Amino acid sequence: MSAAKKKNKIKVPANIEELVPYPPGKPIEELERELGISDSIKLASNENPLGPSRSAILKAMGVLGDVNRYPDGSCFYLKEKAAASFGVLPENLIFGNGSNEIIELLLRTFADGGEVLFGEPSFAVYPIISKACGAIPVSVPLTKDLKIDLKAMAEKVTKKTKVVFIANPNNPTGTYNTADEVTEFLDNIPEDVIVCLDEAYYEYVTADDFPKSVKYVLKERAVVVLRTFSKIYGLAGLRIGYAITRPDIVEYIDRVRQPFNVSSIAQAAAIGALRDESHVEASRKLNENGFNFLLPKLKELDFKTVDSQANFFLINVGDGEKVYNDLLKKGVIVRPMKGYKLPEYIRITIGTQAENERFIEALCEVTGRALK
Repeated sequence: MSAAKKKNKIKVPANIEELVPYPPGKPIEELERELGISDSIKLASNENPLGPSRSAILKAMGVLGDVNRYPDGSCFYLKEKAAASFGVLPENLIFGNGSNEIIELLLRTFADGGEVLFGEPSFAVYPIISKACGAIPVSVPLTKDLKIDLKAMAEKVTKKTKVVFIANPNNPTGTYNTADEVTEFLDNIPEDVIVCLDEAYYEYVTADDFPKSVKYVLKERAVVVLRTFSKIYGLAGLRIGYAITRPDIVEYIDRVRQPFNVSSIAQAAAIGALRDESHVEASRKLNENGFNFLLPKLKELDFKTVDSQANFFLINVGDGEKVYNDLLKKGVIVRPMKGYKLPEYIRITIGTQAENERFIEALCEVTGRALK
């Protein structure tokens, strides 16, 4: 009998057996290897096309010679800098290996087998981590205009509800909920339900009625404001995110958090990034210019888009999967939305001007449409 036949099937808990791994955006290297092409562009993962600031790079390089030492487990200096930048106290902050880790820590700490609410479609990690932690994921469909339906979500809150995730702006739609809508939601649910306002794209928002969410924390609400250095700060490869919340919530999460979860390089780069406000402004301006270029072109091509407050947006192309695959052959990587139950859409990240122009050219080629 072969060794393979002798092996017994590993016993896996049902909640793990049912999990489907998170599908990341296709890497440029993988596409070029598969198709034997070069000079590809990636507009799929909501990354900052400007990359990290020089300040962040220099700070990261400055600690490379000390990587034989464990990092500061409390992120002391980063907390001091971030607290001053965000108008909170260091004890209001907790850092993680990307904001994804904080989502996991939050659920491991507070979900306790209860229900976790989120919009659908929204960030795909919410149901994955909920199931992995033994919680019960409860999805609430978006409104007709693809916004998170806070009224419907409030009605779904029960005695079993432990945590609610509100991605604002929402990923993958780019839509947002206003300050009045969020405040009304918080006023209509029990105060012991933890509400995580996931603001990964906060720095790109231009809407005047967007929530000033830190005020909920300062008013002692059970709110966790989740943000990241992966997007506008351009540090996605270093994996560093953070939460602003009440000190007691931080203290409980710290009991679950593994020591040294944020590398010394990531901490240094984040400090450097916070010091470089000009890079953030340049990134915002690039994003604004990208929208101003792309939206009129797509309207001229008779494609419908979804209004977005992030650095990405949805385009209705009819058959998102087909257009995605056809664009790959042109060396342009976007994100198909079939897995998010929006099969007619693709999602595109704002790129540099040259990348945006190339996307429009490739889109015309694969769809047979032409600019006037």
